[in-house]
Order: sequence, then C-alpha cells, then structure tokens
Amino acid sequence: MYRSLDQNDDGPTLKQVIEQSCRQIDLGAAVLPKPLKEDPDYPVTLSNEFNSVVVEHHLKWTPLCHQEPGPFPDETPSDRLGRYDFHYADQVVDWTLSKGMKVKGHVLCWHVTTPDFVSEFEAPELRKQLRQHIVTVMGHYRGRIGVWDVVNESLAPDGSLADNIFLRTLGPSYIEECFRWAHEADPSAILLYNDNKVEGIGTPKSEGFYELLADLKAKDVPVHGCGIQAHFNAAGTGRSRVPTPRMVKAQIARLGKLGLTVNISEMDVRVSKLAPELRTVAQKQIYHDIIAAALTEPAFDGIYLWGFTDKHTWVTHFYYDDEPLVFDEDYGRKVAYYALRDALATLTVGGVVGGGVLLDSDVDGDGLEWGHLWMQPEPEGEEGGGKGDSRPDWEHEVL
Repeated sequence: MYRSLDQNDDGPTLKQVIEQSCRQIDLGAAVLPKPLKEDPDYPVTLSNEFNSVVVEHHLKWTPLCHQEPGPFPDETPSDRLGRYDFHYADQVVDWTLSKGMKVKGHVLCWHVTTPDFVSEFEAPELRKQLRQHIVTVMGHYRGRIGVWDVVNESLAPDGSLADNIFLRTLGPSYIEECFRWAHEADPSAILLYNDNKVEGIGTPKSEGFYELLADLKAKDVPVHGCGIQAHFNAAGTGRSRVPTPRMVKAQIARLGKLGLTVNISEMDVRVSKLAPELRTVAQKQIYHDIIAAALTEPAFDGIYLWGFTDKHTWVTHFYYDDEPLVFDEDYGRKVAYYALRDALATLTVGGVVGGGVLLDSDVDGDGLEWGHLWMQPEPEGEEGGGKGDSRPDWEHEVL
C-alpha cells in the first residue's frame, strides 16, 4: 500500500507516509512546552512523525496574560490588561519552525479560557479588549503562524449559540467581528472556526455548525475553513456517540461546498469506559475509518491529534485515566498508530481511496452496523445540556 523507507523497522513513520500522499495534508499534534523541553523522547518522536504542530494551551488568552505563565515577580496573578508573556508559546513556536514544521495557532476567542476580569466590562470596553487581544497575539506571530483557530466552541449542544460572556455582552455579531479583526491583523492568515461534537451530519449541533458557517460565508466574513475536533469517547451514547464514517464524509462534503477547508482538529479516542477486550478494537476502527473517510473529500486538508503519547494527554487531567492516543507511555507504536498510518496510506501510490470503509451506508452487506463490535446501546432518558449551554464537554454529565 505504501513504500517502506526503512526496511530495518516496522515500516515508515506517519510523516514519511504523508510525504508520499497525492496531495498536501497537514499531520499535526498538540504540543506543550514542558515535555518538549524536559522529556527527550517527546521532541524526537514529534519531529519524526508529524509535519505540523498546534499549540495546545499557551496561546489562549488566560495563559498568555492572566494566570499562567504571567505572574508578577511576587507571583501574584496578573489581571493587568495588555501584559502578555509569550515565553512558553514562543518555545513551542520557535522549536517547531526550527524543524521546518508548520504551526497552527489555537485559539483567539474561547469563553472558557478568557480571563475572569472581562466579565466586569461593558460592551464597548469588552469589544475593544477582545479586538486588542486578537491583534496583539496575531501581530506577535505574524510571519510565523499562518493558520489560526479564531473562535472556538461558540455553539451549545442543541446548535444554538452558547450563552457565554461574549454573546451576553456583545451579541451574536462577536463571531463575525473576531474574524474581521483577525483578517485585519494578518490579511494573509488562514482563519478557522473550531467546534466539538460536529464531526458528522444528523445532530442538532452539527446542523447549527453548518448553518453558522453558511451564514458567515453569506456575509463575506473572512472565514476560510473549519475544524471538527474529534474528541471521541468510544463508549459514548447520545450526542457523545462516535459518528459513522458516512456521517463524517457527508459533513465535510457539504462544508467543502461552502468553499471551506476542513480539518480534524483535536483527535483522540477515549476507550477506558469499554470492556478491556473491546478497547483496542474500537480505537483501531475509529482512527482508521474516520480518517480514511475524511481523506476521500477534496476539502479535507489536515489531521491534528490532541497530543500523541498517552504519557502526556489532557484526558487524564480533565476526564479520567485513559489511553486515547497513538503512542503508549513509552512512545511505543500502538495498534491505533498502524490504523492511522494505513488510513493515511489510502492517498499514496497503490493505495485505495476510502480504504474499503463504508462511505454511503452505516450497514454492511451482512446487515452489520458500523462499530457493532464495540458501540454501546443507547440508555433511556434525556441528556443534559440544551439551549445556550456554554459548558465545555468535560463538565457535562454524559461523556
């Protein structure tokens, strides 16, 4: 399916496979500065396996200028507007560029990581400070970061706008304004909208996601693409149920028809809530089939994992112990790694586009539904989280 570039190991790296692809695909991972500096295997694996990086945490508003890493010398957290500390973000960006890799900036406007003190502002001052934040951060990285997640998770689970500080104070136009300010700050930058639980068609939130982007495009807002996060829970039900490859392909296709590029922006696959014998089976199928389906669409241009080794994953801090990524804690290649590599290889010479995955149905010729080996039955009762709910995923009861 693909040509191994090193016959002395178990096949090529992910990066080597991507280099043989018939079109340009970004293959990235979310990166933190501490392991980049302190864990020798972390930067080596990252540069060998990926061609892109997204800054996982340290480009968000609060980490940049409020709590971490910007205390005053006496270690008192700063709420002083305009005081930015780019030290840790610069470490990641400078290292990435030194390796000839691409950087995606994440994220300019997300209510969850906005300093608490902005809640004190009236609309004119909040609008001024939000614009200043966007211009300051993009200006600092102009010429170094050319792709930005501008607005993140502005939608509630039912597809309505989340009732957050920006909506309450500025109204729904804040999303449009953020993109216009970002374009003003760097007219050459590619600007993205990013959200979760929107990966496949057929849910209220995925419909709201499409409608939001269609509306922005109709208004000639400078939004160039979007990210569908893909934080998957293999044992999820309801809105947390993993979408089928058909659903993902259809979502990407219609977004592409709006003139947008689409990337899978934060992928990981939680499996610890499944029975132990099902975990590898599920993770393998999800990594392979979802990526293989996405790669069939011309609008699809990138895959970003939210981390790459189980040694350093946000899941253990925000959810529970799990093994959601493609390298284990010792940087060994997992079954999920080979599944992802096989999916990437569908776009190489000799590969088969789609990789044999069900793309036009959720049921195969034997009448078996996709994921039937591990997908969990739907429970009775309604899920929490409705109109205007602005909580992040990890605060919802159903995960």
